[in-house]
Amino acid sequence: MGEAEIVLRVPERFDSQRIDAALDALADRERLREAESLVATAAPRLQRVLTEAMDAGGWFEEAHLAEVQRAATVEEPAERVTAVRTLLAEEARMGMMVGVAVGWALFEELAEQED
Repeated sequence: MGEAEIVLRVPERFDSQRIDAALDALADRERLREAESLVATAAPRLQRVLTEAMDAGGWFEEAHLAEVQRAATVEEPAERVTAVRTLLAEEARMGMMVGVAVGWALFEELAEQED
């Protein structure tokens, strides 16, 4: 599997209740600090994987570039700000979703190495 080909397989041991509980635990700032530290160390490589995954998903293709151009050239300043903010929010959501998929795939790779 190439780096840009992310396949999300939810192991049976992770039902929705366990996922919800884990997400609740991550809301505790102290529990998240160690993960943040590990991610910061791997950030350059993770960023490359994320960029490749988003590129493979077509995120940086002509439609996205056209949307950037459209948002940047809206004549009414207030509407332009809204268009740019909307585009940034969409990019953040997409980056988050792909980032979670990359993180999950990384977890699976690490789990396989332990077995």
